[in-house]
Amino acid sequence: MKMIVMRFGTRAAVAGLAALATITLAGCGDSSAGGSGGKLDVVASFYPLEFIAKSVGGDAVNVTTLTAPGVEPHDLELTPKQVGTIAEAKLVVFEKGLQPAVDEAVEQNAKDAGFDVAPAAKLEATGANFEEHEEGEAAGPSGSTPTGTTKPAAYVEPAAATQSAAHTEDAAHTDDALDPHFWLDPVRYAGVVQAVTDKLVEVDPANAEAYKQRATTLLGEITKLDTAYKTGLADCKLKTFVTSHEAFAYLAKRYGLTMVGIAGFTPDAEPTPSRIKEVQDIVREQKVTTIFYEELVSPKVAESIARDVHVKTAVLSPIEGLSDANSQETYLSLMRENLQELRKANSCA
Repeated sequence: MKMIVMRFGTRAAVAGLAALATITLAGCGDSSAGGSGGKLDVVASFYPLEFIAKSVGGDAVNVTTLTAPGVEPHDLELTPKQVGTIAEAKLVVFEKGLQPAVDEAVEQNAKDAGFDVAPAAKLEATGANFEEHEEGEAAGPSGSTPTGTTKPAAYVEPAAATQSAAHTEDAAHTDDALDPHFWLDPVRYAGVVQAVTDKLVEVDPANAEAYKQRATTLLGEITKLDTAYKTGLADCKLKTFVTSHEAFAYLAKRYGLTMVGIAGFTPDAEPTPSRIKEVQDIVREQKVTTIFYEELVSPKVAESIARDVHVKTAVLSPIEGLSDANSQETYLSLMRENLQELRKANSCA
């Protein structure tokens, strides 16, 4: 998996960065919770967690995100300023294994403030090793055989479902790698919302009731979203959809669909020629109408496959981060747009 990790030769360098951040933040004021401007300072590693922190935290928190709009979260490289921000935060919400640079910065600078959401997300192994199989060894897509014969859901029963989320990076590109894309399953996302809320209450009990009330509102919206997906995808002529990378396995499993990923968990991984041929065969055999690509990664491979098999392309957002084109959207609105795209592509009643 292509990831860029920022490393420092000595702890003295990190301490210097933290000191710089302290000076920068000193002029912003303090609060009883140790935050700036009378608010709790919270760092979120990427957009789905930023959305939770802001929605639940409301005006009681000051949320800084590490993954700027237009940046692919898997490839995040931290700046010295961001490392300083992590060191000074009262709460750092992240998913261990998704962004190694964040994992290392939290380990070195924010052990007490760091909050890993992976346990609450209950990650499972859903992917397949599309990039590194030996020649002649077929790697079928999640939920399908190499010939394109689909199973009822896009899901490979994990051999190591209880594997620690800390092993995600080490297991990258293997069949037992834990899938980090929990937020695309509203039910799993709701579990993380509750976990982050509980942590906010623990860190800042003075605002506990407000956190709980806002969480209740957000969880209500997520429940509506889950219901919309259940009803919207209940009666579809097609059950298979093709995406540029394996981000939607949890969603497919939840709502009875079959996901076929061109690449694995990493969006910009190069699929092998044999993998591309497998995908083309599946599209033809199952009469797939659309090849989905995403906003933050080049659509060239998806467009090439679509041209070869004479089908359409469309955006299915993995909601890993916002782009300039959808900067005014939210997790909820993007999930609803994804639902409409799936309904169109799969001819759902």
